[in-house]
Amino acid sequence: MPEAENSYINTVSGSISTDSMGLTLVHEHMLVDFIGADSVSPARYDQEEVIAKVMPYLLEVKKYGVKTIFECTPSFLAKDPVLLKKLSEQSGIQLITNTGLYGTQKGKFLPDYAFSETAEELSERWIAEYEDGIEGTGIKPGFIKISVNEDNPLWEMDSKLVRAAGLTYEKTGLKIYSHTGTWNTAKQEVEILQQMGVDPSAFVWVHAQAEQDFQNYLEAAQIGVWISLDGIGWGLDEYMKRLLFAKENGFLGNVLISHDAGWYDPAKPNGGEFVPFTNIFEKLMPALNAKGFEEADWKLLLEENPKRAFGNGQ
Repeated sequence: MPEAENSYINTVSGSISTDSMGLTLVHEHMLVDFIGADSVSPARYDQEEVIAKVMPYLLEVKKYGVKTIFECTPSFLAKDPVLLKKLSEQSGIQLITNTGLYGTQKGKFLPDYAFSETAEELSERWIAEYEDGIEGTGIKPGFIKISVNEDNPLWEMDSKLVRAAGLTYEKTGLKIYSHTGTWNTAKQEVEILQQMGVDPSAFVWVHAQAEQDFQNYLEAAQIGVWISLDGIGWGLDEYMKRLLFAKENGFLGNVLISHDAGWYDPAKPNGGEFVPFTNIFEKLMPALNAKGFEEADWKLLLEENPKRAFGNGQ
């Protein structure tokens, strides 16, 4: 689905023009619960306690000019659109949630129906969330979040999730944000989508920092894949190497960056240790500016690329 001139995206508070996204972090978390699909429940946390823990970190990153954050917690890992709407209203930051299912760890985070339903049936669920809102909240997703295991060939369950995502994209224009890892795995996902007639520009290769052969970044960029280096909250040096390579080789326009930071964990006292959303601004920017990065590069990475990657022109 080609990008239209009047592009928009759904936030937890309603639809906005992508021109209103501003400075954007494409992969962060407010709350994640890794207990598994069979046990996850809103009863495992208190919304007001989560808000009290998270709010200072949102206000902190807002001071750096961040206007929009993609909240990437998937379904069945405590995705809570109502909580996100409260956080958005109280912080003034636009938050974007997702639809989809998370296949990694061999299905620990998948509901039973994911194994029995077809890709078409799963897609119908995700399209319904786009059209009617998530679980009766009226809050609509702004992207599709899936994940796959590092297998060659892909596990059939993962292939089904990719196909479901492709079908959902074709009906809704929601872009596909896939927690992956190496290009060996991401390439298989892209090939499934291409066989369906979905352009690779609809696919975001999440955790692309796992790739060790930098030449594979060139291959991905040449076909239009979005290369997401999301984990800057947890380190710096490997990201610097990859971003310098992208700049030197002319594909910075295909790169997204974020921290994959946060988050309140219901399994830990007081939600555990919260990783701030500030490494890009406090550490990465000064380090790369010393090596030749300029303001235009940061505007591309943090404003222009997210707008182009996720806009929905329907």
